[in-house]
Amino acid sequence: MVFRLIIVLFFFSVGVFSQEKFIKHKISKGENLTIIAKKYGVKAKDIQEANPNAPKILKLNSVLLIPNKNVKSAQNSTPSIANNTSVNTTGSHEVLQKETLWGISKKYNVSVDDLKKANPALETEGLKIGQQIVIPVNTAVIAENTAPETEKPEIISSADVDLEVKVQPKETKYAIAKKYGITVKELERQNPSIKAKLPVGYVLKIKTTKEKADAVNVLNEPKTLLDESFGSEPQIADNNTAVKKDSTFVYNGNHSDLIDQIIVSATENIGTRYRSGGTTKSGFDCSGLMFCTFGNFDIKLPRSSIEQSRIGTKVASAEAQKGDLIFFKTNGRRHINHVGMVVEAADGEIKFVHSSTHGGVMISSTKEPYYQRTFSQVNRILE
Repeated sequence: MVFRLIIVLFFFSVGVFSQEKFIKHKISKGENLTIIAKKYGVKAKDIQEANPNAPKILKLNSVLLIPNKNVKSAQNSTPSIANNTSVNTTGSHEVLQKETLWGISKKYNVSVDDLKKANPALETEGLKIGQQIVIPVNTAVIAENTAPETEKPEIISSADVDLEVKVQPKETKYAIAKKYGITVKELERQNPSIKAKLPVGYVLKIKTTKEKADAVNVLNEPKTLLDESFGSEPQIADNNTAVKKDSTFVYNGNHSDLIDQIIVSATENIGTRYRSGGTTKSGFDCSGLMFCTFGNFDIKLPRSSIEQSRIGTKVASAEAQKGDLIFFKTNGRRHINHVGMVVEAADGEIKFVHSSTHGGVMISSTKEPYYQRTFSQVNRILE
């Protein structure tokens, strides 16, 4: 009798464990495996393995089993804390679809430059899906990653200082944010009144690190003329930084960080519905998404896709890079009527974020027959 009771308890405990091993997720409009995987902090491959019979095209309101990350982390929590006593160590990260260097740097609280130093091949080859990259990690980051993920503003250390900065003529939000080592989003969070416009003479309140503040002060010390040369170098929206080429404009400079930020800004809108003439989170049309996204970084694009196709420099599809605009002639039209932005280009495939009439803001690929057939051109705005 006792033996039978032990057997029953054993199978009951196994059943409970298997139930806790997965989370049930009901598929909503605009979701795909990558979005769902990111939501639960797992890999798309893990979801596929947990649902071997699931169709390749996900059906609305169908249910997927998601591997429960908390079960594994609970089992490993004690040894992980014991092993992370050293101040400096390294970790690894597998690159997922739509991920950018900027996004990965924010996830692990390291700089893009540190990622590039730890992975020299990124300078020449760029990011590739499934690639394992080295992450420079410290104990502070490990401690943060063990806590539940919550959306929060820029992480600011206790050694930060508050500054008051007067906006100078021709300065942009991106230039000011870069100068003080913060993002445009954080600058707007600290100064909500500048979201719509950055008025000359306005006094900004900026919280940044003491080291960054001291570095800016050193640059400002030699002579006042230095302010003009320092401020003008990273200007993006000012026409003085544009080079005219065959009636088009190209913005010159080292824009790798800026492009990563622009991609993050655009992809944050994934799932937003399509709305003709829309330029807000209540709905975008294709050119409205590009107009709004680039406008957040003081880069003024024309409002329509046909006008946007006339700026920048045309490049071959094989030379497409992140941040380029990609154009299409859809619905049998003879002229360009659709635009998106390249988020990844590798092995003859271009992935782009756009606002589609049938699915809203999403990421699509030139490998899809429809976009392969209607592709028109690629334009480079930032060089």
